[in-house]
Amino acid sequence: MATLSSRGTAEIFRFIRKHASRLSVKRLCLRLGVSRSGYYDWLKRIPCAHAQQDASLLAHIQRVFQSSFGRYGSPKVYQALRSEGIIVSRKRVARLMRENGLKARVERVYKRLNKVRAELKVLPNHRLHTPKPTGPNQQWSSDVTYIRHGRRHVFLAVIVDLWSRKIIGWALHEKLNAELSVAALYQALTQRKPKPGLILHTDRGVEFRAQAMQIWLNKFGIRHSMNRAGQCTDNAEVESFFKTLKSELIYENYFPTVTALRNKISDYIRNFYNKVRLHSSLNYVSPIQFEHAA
Repeated sequence: MATLSSRGTAEIFRFIRKHASRLSVKRLCLRLGVSRSGYYDWLKRIPCAHAQQDASLLAHIQRVFQSSFGRYGSPKVYQALRSEGIIVSRKRVARLMRENGLKARVERVYKRLNKVRAELKVLPNHRLHTPKPTGPNQQWSSDVTYIRHGRRHVFLAVIVDLWSRKIIGWALHEKLNAELSVAALYQALTQRKPKPGLILHTDRGVEFRAQAMQIWLNKFGIRHSMNRAGQCTDNAEVESFFKTLKSELIYENYFPTVTALRNKISDYIRNFYNKVRLHSSLNYVSPIQFEHAA
């Protein structure tokens, strides 16, 4: 049986109520040193003001949690409530979520697929010596990850605007090649229409160093920046997105076809990640909210 710290009779009675469906009230009262009559009297009482506030607050917490499709833990639920003008402490939100089984999906560590490298040109990391972006279309970052689908893998390329963390381009293909990275870049260029001088940072994958990709970058006056050797943290923002996507969408769902997977990713990026999901690095607003407020 779960352990209970000594926090007063009311806490003991709450514990008994929680576990009464599995163990008899008589046994629980005996083990915890309280009377059954006292427990039943407690059940009949009108809830105290604090309990009533908890019940009201819990309804708001459940609404925010459900609207995030179970993706928000207590820190983001707390920030969402604050943005709505609901004043509450972090600890109280965490306690109510814990007591009511509202647990966010766990982010798992995943393995990166080893990429085939070619003897193509490796470029310096221009981000190291460039100030952080102060507006849109100054610095973008791109990477590719794999997603297991049945007995095979499909590949997802994304492009992030490093100023707002908005996903501005993405593509899902069954092969890892330059066509994948170019498709994501084309979507970003069509949506954002950047001026020459933009930095696009990537890792050293052959899909980014390929001639087809370089032709597009040169055509639009984009400076290509690459990770230092063995420094995957140079592209941490995109890695963070992949981790979030997999924990919040991929691991918890079944996709019968690649088309179904593509549609779900599209919906997640367009209607949740860019529009709704709170980002701690953006002071707990979504990428679109951040761009509109600028």
